[in-house]
Formats: sequence, C-alpha cells, structure tokens
Amino acid sequence: MRNPVKWFRDRFSRKIQFRLTCYFMLILLPLVLVSLFAVDRSRSILHDQAVERSSTVLNSAMDYIDLTLQNVEEISTLIATDPVFIKLLADNGAELSPLSIVDFSMLLKQLSNVNSINHIVSQISLYHQPSHMMISTNYGGRRLSSPEQQQWLENTAITSGTEITYLLAEEPIAGNATFGSLINTDSVSLLRTMDLYNNNRRADVVIITVDKSKLINLMKSLLPSPSATIYLHSDTGKLIAGTGKLDGAEHTLAEGGGMPGLPRTTDAEMTVSIDSEYSKWRLTLIQPKKELYAKTDQLRLYTLAIIFVSVLLALGISWLVYIGIASPVDKLFKGMKRLGTGNMNVHLENTRHDELGYLTEAFNRMVVDQKRLIEDHYEQQLRLAKTELQFLQTQINPHFLYNTLDSINWTAKNYEADEISEMVLNLSRFFRLSLNKGKDVFTIDESLSHLHYYIRIQQIRYLDSFEVEYDIHEDCRPIPILKLLLQPLVENAILHGMEGKTEGGKLVISGRIKDGEAVQVTVSDNGSGMSSQRLAYIQEEMKRLGRREANLFSLEDEETGDLFGLRNVMTRIKLYYGKEAELIVESAQGHGTSVTISLPLDQCKESFRAVTHHTLEKGERSA
Repeated sequence: MRNPVKWFRDRFSRKIQFRLTCYFMLILLPLVLVSLFAVDRSRSILHDQAVERSSTVLNSAMDYIDLTLQNVEEISTLIATDPVFIKLLADNGAELSPLSIVDFSMLLKQLSNVNSINHIVSQISLYHQPSHMMISTNYGGRRLSSPEQQQWLENTAITSGTEITYLLAEEPIAGNATFGSLINTDSVSLLRTMDLYNNNRRADVVIITVDKSKLINLMKSLLPSPSATIYLHSDTGKLIAGTGKLDGAEHTLAEGGGMPGLPRTTDAEMTVSIDSEYSKWRLTLIQPKKELYAKTDQLRLYTLAIIFVSVLLALGISWLVYIGIASPVDKLFKGMKRLGTGNMNVHLENTRHDELGYLTEAFNRMVVDQKRLIEDHYEQQLRLAKTELQFLQTQINPHFLYNTLDSINWTAKNYEADEISEMVLNLSRFFRLSLNKGKDVFTIDESLSHLHYYIRIQQIRYLDSFEVEYDIHEDCRPIPILKLLLQPLVENAILHGMEGKTEGGKLVISGRIKDGEAVQVTVSDNGSGMSSQRLAYIQEEMKRLGRREANLFSLEDEETGDLFGLRNVMTRIKLYYGKEAELIVESAQGHGTSVTISLPLDQCKESFRAVTHHTLEKGERSA
C-alpha cells in the first residue's frame, strides 16, 4: 500500500491544482474551527442559562411547597392539640354507642371545616384507637377490621411520638396492604399522634393528606417545554409526585449511584435538582437537550451547510484559478519542453487578453524569432562556408599563376617590351600579396605598398596621365586594416575621376588619426566630380547600408551592379568594425571627388587580434 504522506507530498509538489486546493482548505480551516467552537460555545452558554433559569424557578416552587408543608404541619398541630377533638375522642370507648356516633359526626364536621379552608389538603383522617374507627373527610367513617393494620397504626403512633411522619401511598403496611389503601389515597400524607402534651396519651392518630393533583399542577406550571418532566421526592429519595410516566415507585439514577426514587437520566437530558433546607425534599427537572438545543442545532446545521458549501466553493475556485492561471502556465511549460526538444513549429493557442495572454503571445513570437534567427544563422554559416570555399578555390595552385606571369614577364623582356614587363611584374606582386596565404589584415603601410602595384599598373595603362601622392601620418602606418579595403576606392577614382584626362591628373591618398578615437583614410582625385543628384543618390545608399544590422549584410548586396565597389567597402567595414565605422563621399562637379573611410581605432586592434587568431587556427588545421 502506498504511503499516504509520500503521496500527499508528491501531489503537493507536482500539482498546482492540488496545492491551490490545499491552500484554500487551509484558509477555510480556521473559519471552520471558529464556527464549530462558536456553536459549541453557544450550546454551553445556553445550557448554563437554562440551568440557572431552571434553578431559580425550582427554588421558587420549593419555597412554595415548604410554605405549604409548614401550613399543613400547623394544621396538624392545631388538630392534635385542640381540646374539643381530644375530649370527643377521649369520651368514647371501644363500643360504639349512639352518642359515639353523634360525637364522631361532630368530629367529621369540624374536620371538614378545616379541610375546606385549605386547598392544598385533600382529606383529613382521625384514627380512634379504642374503637378502631377511621374517620375521614373523604369517605366518612369506617372500622378497621384488620388487627395487623390496627397494630401497625398504633406502633407508628408510639414510635413517632410527638414528631411528624410523612408517609407515601405506596408505603407498605401489615400484610400486603399499602398505606394508600388504608386511608384511600394516592398522595403523601402527614401522620402524628393526638393529645401532644399528654404523656399518657392513647395511640389516636391524625392523618392529613396533601392534594397530589395540586402539587402536580404546580409542577406542570414550571415545565419549560412539553417533553420536560419534573419530580418531587422525599428526604429518603422516594417519589412523591411527578409529571412523567414512571415504571413503578422505585427508580434510580443512571451512572453515578443515584438515590432511589429518581428517574434514570442520560447524556441526552439536562437534569436540575433543588433540595429544600426545611423539608429536605428534592425537586428535580429533566429536559431533553434536543429541545433545549433546538435553535442551536438549527444554527449548527446552517454552519455545517455553510462549511460544506465553502468546501465546494474552495474546490470550485481552486479549479477556476487553475483553469485561469495554472493551466496557461502549464501550457507554456509544455510548449517550452517541446521547444527544448528542437521542435521549432510550436504554436500555442491564445484567446486571452490579460498578462498570461501577453506571455503566451510573447512565447509564440519568441519561437518565430528564434526559428528565424536559427535559419539566418544557418544561412550565414552557409554563406561563410561558401565564401571560404571560394577563397580556398582561389588558393588552388597559386604558383601556377605566379609562374605564368613570370613567363610573360621574361617573354616581354626578350622582345624588349618594358611596359608590358613592368605591368606583368606589378600584377604578379599585387596578386602575390593579395593571396598571401589567407592573411586578411594588413597594416596601412603594407596596404599602401600593395596598393602601389595596382596604381602603377593603371599609370602604365593610362600612359602616366596622372600622378599619385601619399600623405600618411607616421602614427597611422602601423594600424591594421582589412586588405583590399582601399583598392575599390582607388579603382573608382582612376576609372571615373581620371576619365578623359590625358595629363595633369592627380590622385591623393591621405591618412590620419582623428581625436585619438578613429583612423581616417581618404582617397581623392582632381577629376570632373559628379552632379549633386548623383552625389545625393550615393550618399543615401551609403546611409541605407549603414542603418542595416551587421548580421543582415549578405553577399547579395555586394553583387549589385550599381556602386559595386562602394557597397563592397561599406558592407565590409560595417561587418568587421561595427556601426561606428563610416564611409563618406564628397564631390563637387568640376572639382573632383573624395571618399573617406573612418574606422574606430579600438576595433581595428580588436579585429586584428581576432583575425590573426582565426588565421592561426586555419593554419593549424591546414598543417
């Protein structure tokens, strides 16, 4: 079986939706705990208030019962000490005579008067020991025929003395009878002897029975709810009266060793008991907690429903957040993984207009740009490879060219054609330095020496119709520049500047360092110059080339027929020296033309080191 802790940790670390759900649940947890605590606390407060309120009501009721019992006891004292009652009982013996009947009738009338003015008393009974007559306001008079009952009454009277004894209807007496059957009652009764102040008194007894229905009605008025019950118990724990249905007279409390006479209670019921300080009787209220907590249980139900709905909302919101935020992020993550595997055709669907939509759109643009950059890089590598191949092809057996030129040179000398011999010799030297085993950078001094061979060929060609002047500052001569960088400029100056001149032409090549930051080399002529329209066109083309990114230059620009030489020079200086390199064309019709290249001094040195390192690497590979 899989470890649940490991499963939870794995899901939490790998699944954003699961993590969001946990966070929402964590936010809800304090609210749930506080809500449940508030409900339980309200139940506790309600229970305490109900107990306090019930205790107050029961105390009031118990005070009333104590007053009632005191009243009943005072009535019993009045009857037990009344001389008339005592004389009427004493004047009659064991035999019932007509006079005894008259006396007993008088006693009954007096007892009825006392009973009528006390609503809590249901009946008053007198027991005449000599005649064993029981005189009662409830049923008149009758003789007790059972010697056991007679003896029980006499013994109770003797045992009680002058004290008061409370007897329940269920109290067993002689035989199988009960005290209730003796006096025909189902309520509690007070029993005491007559003639309290006579030590030689007989076992005459007065019995006053409390009206049970009045007690029950009193207790019913105390009930807080229909299902609540209330019970009155004696000091011995025996049930006197109650509003509930009880199985028999004896009942015990549930756990806890309750005293006899109390009903069994459970945790589902609230029990409040009050003991009387006077009679020691106990009044007990029992109320089902479901009635007590009816409103709080409804509140708890609402709370649980809110918690359930909150959990559902948390799950729903976490899913919506996942759909709205985590899902696009996951889509970007998968797209990046596909891109990382080399799939350049990744395109994520995007219908959003928020920040995530912007990120998705940026990712799509990034893929397109990266694809284009890679393709451009491959094309550039192909172009470089093609150029290098062409360059290598030009180096195939260069000695064949040199030997051929040398043969032409010696043949011209044999035929005494000195001009042809000099041209061939200069051309041989020019090509020999141009090829130069792949070297790409010359110093300005070396470039001028190399360039002079080409100029000398052109001078012979044009019958020395122009002269050349070199105005190079000494600090410029050791600065390295690309080879053949000046040759197209000189070629343009000779072809276009010296065109039509038979004599007096002048070509000036000057060089200097400007402000210690750039090296400038200028090629100027005193030819016919060019029109302002032509000059503007050339300057605009040079600006256009200058605005292009270095990695966007291609050989196709060099192959354009118009301005081939200038395009070639402009493209090369931008590629090798960066955006700070410049090519400046100035001309005035009838006053000649000057072309200046300005190269950053630090880039000249850096380019020289880079090209030298590249050349060394090529030499090592060739070796």
